[in-house]
Amino acid sequence: MSTDLPPLSFDDVTQTDENPFTAVNSLLSDFNTTHVGPTKHVPLWLLARDTNGKVQGGLLGQTYWSWCSIDVLAVAEPYRRQGIGSRLLAKAEEIARARGCIGIRLDTTGFQAPDFYSRHGYSEFGRMDDYPPGHTRHWFMKRF
Repeated sequence: MSTDLPPLSFDDVTQTDENPFTAVNSLLSDFNTTHVGPTKHVPLWLLARDTNGKVQGGLLGQTYWSWCSIDVLAVAEPYRRQGIGSRLLAKAEEIARARGCIGIRLDTTGFQAPDFYSRHGYSEFGRMDDYPPGHTRHWFMKRF
């Protein structure tokens, strides 16, 4: 560790011309690459549209490090309980397998869809109470 480095300032940034995510994430990415090679993030975006082209459901995620990470799965209220979410999830699993992934990970809250993911073969591997306050966050995974 060098003691000849200039001192750092710590800024609480809410608006800036630079992209804070890119600036900080590149530091972590550079470190990770030395241990596991390039990340190779590939977006996985699925949209379910009505006959007018309006998005009524979708799944947003990404594949990297031989896993698929689902960040968002949502279906508009009138289309819920019609199998749309199941079809989106099945398609994401199909794409993840085709990309060589060994599984999928995701999180949800107790008022969202933990039972949905359990019914589709996902195993809970973590939970945090009061996130958000009064609710529980659940982490799920499914190995192929």
